[in-house]
Amino acid sequence: MINWKKIAIGKAIRFNPPESITKGSLVKKIPMGYLTEFQRKINGFELSEYNSGPKFRNKDTLVAKITPCLENGKTAYVDVLKDNEVAFGSSEFIVLRKTDLTDSKFIYYLAISPTFRNRAISCMEGTSGRKRVNDKTLKNFELPIPSIEYQKKIAKVLSDLDAKIEVNNKINQELEAMAKTLYDYWFVQFDFPDANGKPYKSSGGRMVYNKELNREIPEGWEFDIVENLLAKDNKTKKIPSSEYLDKGKIPIIDQSMKFICGYTNVEESIIDTIEPRIIFGDHTRIVKLINFDFARGADGTQVLLSNNPRMPQHLFYHALLKIDLSNYGYARHFKFLKDTKIVIPHLEVANKFEKFIEGFFKKIRHNIFENHELTELRDWLLPMLMNGQVTVGEAEKELGMVAENGEAYNISHK
Repeated sequence: MINWKKIAIGKAIRFNPPESITKGSLVKKIPMGYLTEFQRKINGFELSEYNSGPKFRNKDTLVAKITPCLENGKTAYVDVLKDNEVAFGSSEFIVLRKTDLTDSKFIYYLAISPTFRNRAISCMEGTSGRKRVNDKTLKNFELPIPSIEYQKKIAKVLSDLDAKIEVNNKINQELEAMAKTLYDYWFVQFDFPDANGKPYKSSGGRMVYNKELNREIPEGWEFDIVENLLAKDNKTKKIPSSEYLDKGKIPIIDQSMKFICGYTNVEESIIDTIEPRIIFGDHTRIVKLINFDFARGADGTQVLLSNNPRMPQHLFYHALLKIDLSNYGYARHFKFLKDTKIVIPHLEVANKFEKFIEGFFKKIRHNIFENHELTELRDWLLPMLMNGQVTVGEAEKELGMVAENGEAYNISHK
């Protein structure tokens, strides 16, 4: 930490800088729900009439100031706006902007560092469950800050890791979108390849009206309710959320939005995925395809396996994704899922789809685990770089350097 100066946070960073938006104008808004825990990227925006709320530009950092969003790591770097565009967001954001003493990306990584976060949490005031950061108090804390040139080097190391994570996430989103499009083309529009390789329905393939489904389906296809397609699976120990670990041998999957929710070392909890499993959230209605060994999480996490060779797991997963259970409100939804009718194709068509799609999900699995390793590495380096325990040069050697544009890299950290 040689030549790092201790500076009051409020001097190094501008808090909630003044900006102008005409009241009543239609502009971009970023609600709290568009931020993901410890994820730099903002998940889009919405257009909304401006009345009040913190205002910001590209290169600003948004930090949740309310419990539990702050503790959960809701912090993001703004890069979804046009040049010189001003947007607004949740009233529960603190907006951080660089000064002559700081770099904008460095501010983001400082804001997610344990040192800054712990300071912010210690400045929370109010009743239990509705505590907010007193930013006036937070501004007075002093932190060691390196030169801007060194800040940019620190931010570059961490940003390259985040860039690779974001590339993998984008690839996964594109693969999932391709799989859903193919499913719709084959099993909703019924234009799967016929015996001559032509789209079945568009090429005049015979369709038969089904009274139960109230629609036409290809000749020879059938239907059944989901419950009749479920195999009896081996029961394993559930892991309550209070026992989730940050690290461990076995990833835990539950019904939350987060794909991997934690870890356990309880061997009796392992679900062996020689065949992939489908997770259905009894409360959340979230559907996940899991093609690696895992442990089942808290109450409401249903693990599904097909008993019908004409409904293999990847096809079953996409069929379940199409089921709309949103009309049942807050309830246990599994009973409604089991009563839903779905179309069952010929075995040949089912197998062809399964073979085609399986590779997509193997690549998705690879990217998920690679991102886990990259995230662990970033989270290990972050406090070390921010307090000077590791230099940028040492970090670059540790990484083998990750390219910002997603080029090949080598991770030496274990």
